Amino acid sequence: MTDSPPLTRADLQGGIRMTDVSDQPDSMRTAVATGTVVLGPEAFERVENKTIRKGDVLSVAQIAGIMGAKQTSKLLPLCHDVQIDGVEVEFTLDAENHAIEIRAFTKSKGITGVEMEAMTAVSIAALTIHDMCKSVTKEIRINDVHLLAKTGGQSGNWKSSE
Repeated sequence: MTDSPPLTRADLQGGIRMTDVSDQPDSMRTAVATGTVVLGPEAFERVENKTIRKGDVLSVAQIAGIMGAKQTSKLLPLCHDVQIDGVEVEFTLDAENHAIEIRAFTKSKGITGVEMEAMTAVSIAALTIHDMCKSVTKEIRINDVHLLAKTGGQSGNWKSSE
């Protein structure tokens, strides 16, 4: 039997609680997340040429991703409300696969990390792209939303092995 760290979101009676982070020191924390939206040829071309009827898909998705990062604690139970100092959402168009790669970067100086905020930014940006393109095709797929790297905090720096 190996020793495992105590559960941080369950009390001794099996109830749920928010993790107490009040004794953690402030530190600079960052996170980078990514995900992909596969659109298919027609929707991809329309996004690239800015001819989707609902407007400039990438500009709207960028704003939505930033707003999503700022709302993370309202969307995820037990997630701390984080003072976000910076959010960037970027897109890379992949014409060969008719896909858009989304990358989000979050930054905060505080007592808890911003990994969930980065993944929420990617997810909300992806959902916005889907919503704005669904009139062109229903074959849109959101794939592989995940954390690429994080810095700061008690657990230190981490980078995906991909």
